[in-house]
Amino acid sequence: MWRQGWISRQSKLFLLRFLRIKAKPDEIAKGFALGIFIGMTPTIGLQTPVAIFMAVLLGQDKIAAALAVWISNPITAPFIYMAEYKTGRFLLDTPYVLFPKELSIETIFQLGSNLVVPLCLGSLIYAVLAAAISYAVVLRMVPLLKSYRIARWPRPFKRRRNHSR
Repeated sequence: MWRQGWISRQSKLFLLRFLRIKAKPDEIAKGFALGIFIGMTPTIGLQTPVAIFMAVLLGQDKIAAALAVWISNPITAPFIYMAEYKTGRFLLDTPYVLFPKELSIETIFQLGSNLVVPLCLGSLIYAVLAAAISYAVVLRMVPLLKSYRIARWPRPFKRRRNHSR
């Protein structure tokens, strides 16, 4: 039964973790914006450690930063990185690179600057915009969300057996 609504359940758990952060709204918003910024960069696999390290270094909320990097998850990452690459390629006026069927570190190095430079430029633009927007939204949303009471997730009904004979 719990598998039927796993997306809504995970969303609710994410929201609960976020709301249980014991910090001021400004600190949470700054940590979240930092996590969004790092989540929009092409640092696949290193985003959470980088976000936590940068949050410690800059004195921001580590939990909010670690949660926010999940903006680029396995579902959204291809769309985010393709938009960033196309934006960077448009701004730099570079030729379009055909992606190989299997993307690995070796193929990325073979594609070289025709892929990496536009991707990094596009990710910087999107990261700054997304971080600024998320800071403004989270700063206003945290006090509102903390005032709401979130109901418990319904648990499946279990029958009790009568073991006495």
